Amino acid sequence: MLWETIRLAFIAIVRNKLRSFLTVLGVVIGVAAVIAMVTVGQGSSAQVSANVASLGTNVLILRPGKRMMGPGTRDTSPAFTLRDVEALEELPVIRAVSPNTSASQTVVYGNANATTSITGTTAAYLTVANWVLAGGRVFTQAEERQGAAVCILGETVRQKLFGAADPLGQTVRIKSISCLVVGLLEAKGAGSFGQDQDDLVLMPIRTVQRRLVGNQDVSGMSVALQDGVSATRGIRDISALLRERRRIGPADEENFSVTDMKEIASMLSSINTVLAGLLSSVAAVSLLVGGIGIMNIMLVSVTERTREIGIRLAVGATAGQVLTQFLVEAVVLSVLGGMIGIALGLALALVASRYMLIPFTPDPLVVLMAFGFSAVVGVIFGYFPARRAARLDPIEALRHQ
Repeated sequence: MLWETIRLAFIAIVRNKLRSFLTVLGVVIGVAAVIAMVTVGQGSSAQVSANVASLGTNVLILRPGKRMMGPGTRDTSPAFTLRDVEALEELPVIRAVSPNTSASQTVVYGNANATTSITGTTAAYLTVANWVLAGGRVFTQAEERQGAAVCILGETVRQKLFGAADPLGQTVRIKSISCLVVGLLEAKGAGSFGQDQDDLVLMPIRTVQRRLVGNQDVSGMSVALQDGVSATRGIRDISALLRERRRIGPADEENFSVTDMKEIASMLSSINTVLAGLLSSVAAVSLLVGGIGIMNIMLVSVTERTREIGIRLAVGATAGQVLTQFLVEAVVLSVLGGMIGIALGLALALVASRYMLIPFTPDPLVVLMAFGFSAVVGVIFGYFPARRAARLDPIEALRHQ
């Protein structure tokens, strides 16, 4: 008897295709939105973690000036110098120090050109940033001391200037400098905020200071700590040394900042999680709206089929059977909407992941929860119309026109 009730429910759904489509539409949108939002949020968090890992483990970022300043304030803190770099390299807790100073310039080779970021640094940059050479070599100590006109190209710049040709040993022009290409960086792809990490050119820092920016400033440093050294100890020792070198008194505020990359990663992941949660909560409202839509259309269905219900009750159908039929209709419509919504949500998340260049990381638990919730919506919002149909008086129902 239960199977017959379910069969009648399916017949009623198929017979009213447009009404059934409108009924499931709200559930489809709600489930798809929830799955797409959660999947994209998880992909963003995974991308942040991967980007931080690609920068190396146990890395600290040093910047001159306060970490945060209020609006209208001006930072007059002195920049770092190469002597600061040399002093930091002597600390036992430090494995490598990578100074950097940057300038935006146009790089020219033949008829091709690319405007990119020129980063002045040392060979330690590859160690600290966990970057691998795809070809060539790093700067020699002699080239760094002399400020030689040599450079290492990022993958994006290489493609723009040389295409499929081999750049090693070729000469590019940066401003008025004829620069010999000695190395190629392996591609890293997009960063945490979507920036192209491969759109850069590395040069010895003294070359950039003397011939591009015209000063001896070091705008920042990346520091890799020794294995087993905690970030807390590293920050303490580095801060003590820099306070001494910058003549900061015991009661004075530091005019530099030391940031642990793990803190940045944790902060970005938290932001992504909160945003994904908020967006998913908003999307979940669509499921509630879809449930209300199911209830309204099922109530209309009960009104339209009052005479049919009366005939079934008159020929011996029980109230429970009528209740089951209408409840099954609501649950089937809701579950069908959930299945379509899952497929649509995963498809939208996949497209968004490809567009945003983040990993596609669907969570089976979220998919199951969305599917289960859609079924619950059908039961909850389908019960009231089903109960109303089951309580109809057979004689009054037969009189209904």
